[in-house]
Amino acid sequence: MAQIYLRSLVSAIAISTVFSSYASSAQTVQNTTGRKAPVRHAGTASTPRAHAAPTHQMASSQPETLAVHVSRHARDGGGGMMRVETEPHAVQSVGKQYIEMRSPASTGLDLIQNLPSVSIALPDPGGFKGGSIFIRGLTDADMGLMLDGAPASLASYLQQNVDSENIESVNVMPGSSQVDMPTANAAAGTLDERTITPSEKRGGSVDFSYGTNNFSREFIRLQSGYIGHSGVRAYVSFSNAHSRQWMGGGINERKHVDFGLQKDFDNGSFIKLFTSWHNSMFTIDNYATAAEFYNYKHTGEGFDRSNSQAAGANYWKGNLDSWNQFFVSAPVHVVVNKKLDFDLTPYLSTGFGWDGSSAGTVGATSACSSGCYYNNGTQAASNQLLSTYYAQGWSPDVGVVAKVNYKIDRHNRFTFGYWYENNSVSEFSPTMATMASGRNPKTDNSAAMLYNVDGQKLVSTVHSGYELNSFFLQDSAKYLNDKLTVNAGFKFVMSNYWDRASGLLAGSGSRLGENTTAPLPHLAIAYRFNSHHQIYVNAEGDFRQPSPSALPVGVTTLPKNQYSITEQLGYRFNNKWLIADISLFNSSITNRLLSVYMPSTQYETINAGNETIRGFDAMIAGRSFHHFSPYASVEYLYGRMDSNIAYGDSYLPTKGKQAINTPRVMANFGLTYANQGFFGNFSLHYTGPQSVTMVGDERMPGFVTDTLAVGYHFRPLSFAKTPTIRLNFSNLTGSIVRVGTTGVANNMNAVTLLNGQTVAGGAGASFYVLPRFSMTGTISTDF
Repeated sequence: MAQIYLRSLVSAIAISTVFSSYASSAQTVQNTTGRKAPVRHAGTASTPRAHAAPTHQMASSQPETLAVHVSRHARDGGGGMMRVETEPHAVQSVGKQYIEMRSPASTGLDLIQNLPSVSIALPDPGGFKGGSIFIRGLTDADMGLMLDGAPASLASYLQQNVDSENIESVNVMPGSSQVDMPTANAAAGTLDERTITPSEKRGGSVDFSYGTNNFSREFIRLQSGYIGHSGVRAYVSFSNAHSRQWMGGGINERKHVDFGLQKDFDNGSFIKLFTSWHNSMFTIDNYATAAEFYNYKHTGEGFDRSNSQAAGANYWKGNLDSWNQFFVSAPVHVVVNKKLDFDLTPYLSTGFGWDGSSAGTVGATSACSSGCYYNNGTQAASNQLLSTYYAQGWSPDVGVVAKVNYKIDRHNRFTFGYWYENNSVSEFSPTMATMASGRNPKTDNSAAMLYNVDGQKLVSTVHSGYELNSFFLQDSAKYLNDKLTVNAGFKFVMSNYWDRASGLLAGSGSRLGENTTAPLPHLAIAYRFNSHHQIYVNAEGDFRQPSPSALPVGVTTLPKNQYSITEQLGYRFNNKWLIADISLFNSSITNRLLSVYMPSTQYETINAGNETIRGFDAMIAGRSFHHFSPYASVEYLYGRMDSNIAYGDSYLPTKGKQAINTPRVMANFGLTYANQGFFGNFSLHYTGPQSVTMVGDERMPGFVTDTLAVGYHFRPLSFAKTPTIRLNFSNLTGSIVRVGTTGVANNMNAVTLLNGQTVAGGAGASFYVLPRFSMTGTISTDF
């Protein structure tokens, strides 16, 4: 990016030089390029020297200023669906130009759904529930999800961290991560979101949206501009959203606050702060089995929650998710001198809330069918409906990344750093009497908790987490006039993992712990032939521990840690017409960790043997031509299970089978139009057929998804600087298709183990189903 900006600056200076030879007076040429965002290696552009006026001309008493402006879309192709990249590893990214055309309800998942490596499953069109990422045969659990340099939530909760209006860019680095990132589980790569920089001038933005499913959303952002002479600028934003479930009964609500602050220093140092608060209450979906899906497709009978309290366990008010989330990232960059600088990024992510579901009735399916009490001793009525919970108290994930960068010579820049993280999860699973309205009661209402005859609360509790210490170092070398870049790094991770669970009664439970060390090498090499052509190769090791929140109550043995090695080879091309990128990759995974979806809205982590994944990504985008900017991408993926998976005293016959969630082909197409005030974008995504059970006896057919955005930018009117109206559509054809699984299943039909025993069939996998056609209209402006 710096090279592109520099070329633009040099070109502008050259033009000014030619212009000056014909000027009638001496000129003062100034560089007024504004800095939009902090740069890690700040430099000051020299001011071109004014040319003397010819001796036969009189000098003017008024200086003339030539402004050099750099578009923030200079890297964009395909209307922002692809960008020019120069890193020595694979990068797939979307820019602000594309983000601004999408619905304000978009999450980071919506924005990347047309990148070649990913297939996205979204349970609702309003951005209330996040979703899932399927990338190169892996999931978001195998990714480092970053927001301003700090670890973010899983994809299911990615919408909790930041509103789309405050996202500047989203980068996906499939199969790789930077050595200084606070992540070790990047077998599938990293997703890096960057927030906007506070404006230098006071103002703000506002938008209002309304759409199908009674969706409504309001957003406002206020910018302080520079506060006095402090050099500090900030913004604060608030959004509120409400919607009905797109299928069945239920209401979804969301409130969100973002705050950003930045202080720049003259020498290139800066301090940045981003923090957010999120509150939501939404209906937990009932994910469809294959039988439920086909019944819906052929008869129109839905499978989600009911509007009627008579439905009992399936009543939507008895299946609620309540959550509060807090996120803080505060990167600091200090320039000591030309050779030495320092970075410090402390972060905090924490929250509390619960998922509620039915637990049967007293005297029927309750865990204490006789002698149950609730409300501090008042006996529960016969057939009293009960609610059970997966609940979390305050569960902080707190950490810091500190690194020192030293420029050894004109070729080598050395980095040494330390990463510390402490993750603590406090979970409990109370059983409580359901409210008379059929709604899940709040879990902090201990008076409604169920007790046994001895007066003990009927609750299971889990305290789990880890403390991680990591040292890393890297040498970034540039040779051959900076055409050759070599980044060689090493990260060593030490983790103390623990899990303490108590059962339903006092004295029962388990205590587990494990100390792990993992050496993680990183190597990335790139060679730039000229400004148009570049090749790159990179390789790295990654490891993943099972998530503390994904461990079942009463677990007696921790799953083994997952290890992986990934290699990639790529080529890039760009000129004034096209941007192209192709990368080949190979991954070897040991002790693959998979999430199994449990009927009680929880997930459990299991080991699934060894796996090999290889293939290629290709994408191409056009610059604007007659106001149109095309984009296309394709991925070929081959995934194979390399071992049979342990099952009881024997093994499931999985060796040699196609790996689950590994479609052979994915493809995307996009077309953007922008002329005068009009703009529009159409995108199409295809995911091929894939296996969804470990033994390969259930498959999910291929599917197509599509989106459309159209709008118009009006001229400024009074205080409204950028009045805009836009319409966003999804699932234009009303397709009824499955778009992903919520977890894995061993088998759907009866299967014979290697020792000759037979395992009975079951319902198979559970699926995300593409929400029906939806439309959202938005009115917005800056002021």
